[in-house]
Amino acid sequence: MTETRIHIIADVTTKAKEMARLLAQVVLTVEEADAQVIVALGGDGFMLKVLHRFMGHPVKIYGVNCGRVGFLMNTLHDAQDLLASIHRARQTILYPLNCHVTLENDEEMSWQAVNEVYLLRATRQAAKIQIQVDETVRISELVSDGVIVATPAGSTAYNLSAHGPIVPVGANLLALTPINPFRPRRWRGALLPSNATVKCIVHEFRKRPVTAVADFREVAHVVKMTVAEDRKLPIHLLFDPKHHLEERIINEQFIG
Repeated sequence: MTETRIHIIADVTTKAKEMARLLAQVVLTVEEADAQVIVALGGDGFMLKVLHRFMGHPVKIYGVNCGRVGFLMNTLHDAQDLLASIHRARQTILYPLNCHVTLENDEEMSWQAVNEVYLLRATRQAAKIQIQVDETVRISELVSDGVIVATPAGSTAYNLSAHGPIVPVGANLLALTPINPFRPRRWRGALLPSNATVKCIVHEFRKRPVTAVADFREVAHVVKMTVAEDRKLPIHLLFDPKHHLEERIINEQFIG
């Protein structure tokens, strides 16, 4: 593994740049196109952008936390340990969501999301959203601030803040979670098979405008959104075996 071809990408922060400088002194790197492993230096936000960049590529991604939380990252205390850490690392494969939206002017666009896709009310008035799962209407009208569709990797992010369930990696499930539901008042969301297709149709979209968000992309005046997992775009992540992503997600369920 010492001959593993590595390319390093660093965020613009001081800490990430310093780590890149230290690694450059001990690791021989290659051009991005020739790399087997991409080493991403930064925080979770930077990592999310890197994952989008290499979505569907066979290259493996090893994140080094140079931010704060670092949920998607590894901890590297000494630059000299990088190669050994990559050699020990355990691979996790994630699959993104494909989000297709239709706007008021009939324009259509599609995005991918690693964490989650959600609809969110754009004004003081609650959104009214019909929810279909695999072409079956499950809720004729959800009155709420919005609704989230989250992957297992994203289930501990906005989805968890909205009181949605934490989904273990490998469970082949998606979380469907309402944001501050008013009606049905007692609906707390659902766990769906990962191959399910969720369609959200916005009612009264001119009076109650809604915005769609897919990770860091956002668009207003949405009238319809369709979300499904995209198995054609795998993401290959490497984690320290003692602190791999599956363990982190499970551990989140026991944190008070």
